[in-house]
Amino acid sequence: MGLLALGTPLTWDETKPLAEHIRYHGITQFLKTWDRWKDNTGKGLLWGDEIEYMVASFHDDEKKVLLSLRQTEILTKLQSVTLDPALDKYKPACCNAIPTFHPEYGRYMLESTPGYPFSGLPSSLVSVEADMRFRRQIIRSHLKKHELPITLTSWPRLGVSDEIFTDPTTKPDNQKSSSRSDYVGELITNPHARFPTLTANIRQRRGSKVDIRVPLFIDENTVVPDGLKANMSNGHSTPAKPEPGTPYIHMDAMAFGMGCCCLQITFQAWNVDEARRVYDALVPVAPIMLALTAASPAFRGQLADVDARWNVIAASVDDRTEEERGLKPLKDNKYRIPKSRYDSVSLYLSNDERNKPEYHDVSAPINEDVRKRLLDHGLDDKLASHIAHLFIRDPLVQFSETIDQDDESSMDHFENIQSTNWQTIRFKPPPVNSPIGWRVEFRSMEVQLTDFENAAFSIFIVLLTRAIISFDLNFYMPISKVDENMQRAQTRSAATSQSFFFRKHVFPRDKPLSRFDLTSRPVSPPSPSAPVTPSHSRSQSRSQQLPNGHGNGNGDGNGYPSSSSRSECTTPIEAFEDNDDAPEMTLDEIINGDGDLFPGLMGLVNAYLNSLNVDVCTKCELRRYLDLIKYRAKGQLVTPATWIRRFITSHPAYQNDSIVSDEINYDLVKAIDEVERGVRPAPELLGKDYVGSGPTGCL
Repeated sequence: MGLLALGTPLTWDETKPLAEHIRYHGITQFLKTWDRWKDNTGKGLLWGDEIEYMVASFHDDEKKVLLSLRQTEILTKLQSVTLDPALDKYKPACCNAIPTFHPEYGRYMLESTPGYPFSGLPSSLVSVEADMRFRRQIIRSHLKKHELPITLTSWPRLGVSDEIFTDPTTKPDNQKSSSRSDYVGELITNPHARFPTLTANIRQRRGSKVDIRVPLFIDENTVVPDGLKANMSNGHSTPAKPEPGTPYIHMDAMAFGMGCCCLQITFQAWNVDEARRVYDALVPVAPIMLALTAASPAFRGQLADVDARWNVIAASVDDRTEEERGLKPLKDNKYRIPKSRYDSVSLYLSNDERNKPEYHDVSAPINEDVRKRLLDHGLDDKLASHIAHLFIRDPLVQFSETIDQDDESSMDHFENIQSTNWQTIRFKPPPVNSPIGWRVEFRSMEVQLTDFENAAFSIFIVLLTRAIISFDLNFYMPISKVDENMQRAQTRSAATSQSFFFRKHVFPRDKPLSRFDLTSRPVSPPSPSAPVTPSHSRSQSRSQQLPNGHGNGNGDGNGYPSSSSRSECTTPIEAFEDNDDAPEMTLDEIINGDGDLFPGLMGLVNAYLNSLNVDVCTKCELRRYLDLIKYRAKGQLVTPATWIRRFITSHPAYQNDSIVSDEINYDLVKAIDEVERGVRPAPELLGKDYVGSGPTGCL
């Protein structure tokens, strides 16, 4: 969430007349930054992750686990971690700085980021998991004995009617709270003025409470209450709209969406052109990674017929009026807006000649005044249209003390609009008075149950961006197909049951396929006498546990099933000429290749790694992370959503009625903690050789 401004927040009625002032000065601030940075370069690839946690409060005597609402108290303690010498015994050698911790929307949530950014060097990448575990250990050490930090995307029992799900208890007040929710109370929201103001202003601008409807999973004994069968659209184009007649789970507050946890990665690019290229290439990748990381099968105490959070968040912050949603003719509003503020990208933004007009085949309203102003200043049409599309939105939170700003030294008005356009990928200008350059934020992934998984997906995305730049890859496809992929990615068991559109012809003609080594090269663990430089205390033990090496035909590193490790592409180079074909493929084909035209994203990552001079030990470490991605895409490892769903439906207390009871939820969260620590095996999720953080959570 970053730094939060202090001040007196304005209501929506007070903010609305200032909207044009904020937009105008926001563009002025962007142009000042543009003039300073348009021809400048940064320091090359630096990147960091953001991991969000829920603090769980266990009540063993009652077999209940509740959400602890002690965020403010916990964060106050975490600000002083640099003064705590007791943490030295947990600090891995690879961590050069104490990590940082931030507030999030839910009062039960914490966010962590590394204390210093990682580089793209393989030696830096293999330190990521240790850094993540260090952060988790720091949080653990500042919690009460009955509390634990859990990386769970959606809390299964958040908002269960007439039942306790927080510690301390909070009750809904639909007359006084900022959300007016029938299910959650004000106490669940971060007390900083920004958050209740954001909640209230979304509701007031919209003209009603937010309306979230998630299809209910129907089991043999499921009872559908009267009135919970969808018989009409709730006004959403894509977010959370069950088919007519479909039973659904209803939610009515921002907390149900912004109270979910995710894994986000931010990259610093070498310059603005590189940032734009990476942004565009990652747009089609976002739904693929959402499907692979799906971890949200339950909401409001019931199993849903979806596996991911995205549509829930989209609906939870949807401030569009009925006119903007197309439910009424335009009269008081200027635009018909097809998507929520939190949704998939609608425009590519690179000035690359391969960014063709026909790919922009969805409605993306433009603020023409903003676009003209940017064009007149010398920006190209693609970037001007991107910014102008974001600026069709109104500001949602404004403080009275910052209405008038120095546009030379502030980006606050620009960020007021930019930071409340929560899209799958975010293009981020350099901050004022900072050496940080142009950045790209990858936002679609769900947080995983273990730091091993979170590290694996972070490393994979970083390596993929390096392959994109190194090989000048082309992932362009129609935005409409990306949007369709986003919807398919959220369906139950999408990773194995759905197909997805993806471009097959990704190589430029001047870099023929024959130049690339796409294999996952066999490597063997170093002998005990060989020099090794493990990234942290667990690296050497993990490498020595690899029973048969990687990809040698007898088994794979993390205890995964044997499988060919080569991405084969046998089609002649001529077939890779400019071809816009983006057929439907399985996730296995998209990640691991189709054996014909497309080497798969893993093949591209392998080609990049094979172009580097990487020592054997580091290769072993990287391969165990990449193998998690490989085998999850193959369906030989399950997603967290599937694992959680199976745990619930196989629990002795489950009545085949779609209900996640207190007892089931208690055992589930306890099991997640045990899996993370490695004291409960979950080979179907992590492979049989996963090593956790230990019985007490130590590294």
